[in-house]
Amino acid sequence: MKKITLGLIAVFVFSLTAMAQEINWVTMDEALELQKKEPKKIFMDVYTNWCGPCKMLDKNTFHNPDVAAYVNKHYYAVKFNAEGNSTVTYKDNTFGNPNYDASKANRRNSAHEFSRYLQVKAYPTMVFFDEEGNVISPVQGYLKPQQLELYLKIFESDKYKEMTTQEQFNEYYKSFKPEFKE
Repeated sequence: MKKITLGLIAVFVFSLTAMAQEINWVTMDEALELQKKEPKKIFMDVYTNWCGPCKMLDKNTFHNPDVAAYVNKHYYAVKFNAEGNSTVTYKDNTFGNPNYDASKANRRNSAHEFSRYLQVKAYPTMVFFDEEGNVISPVQGYLKPQQLELYLKIFESDKYKEMTTQEQFNEYYKSFKPEFKE
């Protein structure tokens, strides 16, 4: 009976730990500084406060234990409000949001200069950067954990560098076997 009780307690504690795993978000400036010490790619969630799919992505995908563990291990994760009023220094340029209106903090606001620089045109958008901070690619829209897994792994492994045609990506997509739990 003791073994069963201890086993159940262990399973319960493990489940809580897995459920509680969260992505370790940092700012873009922090991620770029961390890259100098330990090179890793950057995964950026570009969101707005009013965006429904952004909130779903955060709740359903970013809180998935498999997604959180993978992102934390292989990337520096950045959460960036595309209509916020933060300042970002990137490639010797400083970006802000001079037209930001604090009274519209939870409604549509002015687009941040950095989101314009990254050519973000829809929310949510996830932008992937290489170990030197160069943009690899944006990925637009809400993705479930297994859909995001494909992109996390293709960019982390540098497989994207081998693909020069849409057909090659389609082949990769068809043969991809997701491991993350939905």
